[in-house]
Amino acid sequence: MELFDVMRFAPSGGNRQGWRVIVVREPATRQALARFTEPAAKRYTAQAQNGENPWNTIDPPRVDAAAIERTPPPPHLTDPVRTGAAVVLVICVDLKVVASTDQHLERVGVISGASIYPFAWNILLAARHEGFAGTITTLAIAEEPRIQLLLGIPSHVAVAAVMPLGRPVKALSKLKRKPVAEFAMLERWGGAPLAPQAS
Repeated sequence: MELFDVMRFAPSGGNRQGWRVIVVREPATRQALARFTEPAAKRYTAQAQNGENPWNTIDPPRVDAAAIERTPPPPHLTDPVRTGAAVVLVICVDLKVVASTDQHLERVGVISGASIYPFAWNILLAARHEGFAGTITTLAIAEEPRIQLLLGIPSHVAVAAVMPLGRPVKALSKLKRKPVAEFAMLERWGGAPLAPQAS
């Protein structure tokens, strides 16, 4: 409960706090969520093995449906939901209270995420402070109607993440990140890379 008391102070558009969390402990429900993860995990893995950026909205998969179906879902993408974590949180957002200012653009909407993913990140920070670890997973969301039916979620409430939480198996010590000059540019797209200031 202390975790939730900290995480609720995340920012949200208009301070509308459209987040909702379902705490899942029941083994049968967790098994179902893991099953819902499998189809997207198969596609993710098949595309990655084919040198693609999985599930992006611009480039269609170069692997066919049969190849995707033959690809086994890796256990590390399903086991944490099934049995690996102490609890699974299903993070939802009420679409009636978020400002989706990109809803008429001809691309996948991303703006509503600004009102839910800071909350999800707050959960991970609060969990880490208490000695727990977790991750934001989204593969099961490809089966959102099935999740909504399973958990009784209304149709205007989107599932934003399925988050396994538990005690970490090992502590991460070093993360790989691109240098700033590879992603930050001056003044416009394709502008000069942002370079460190000389001291």
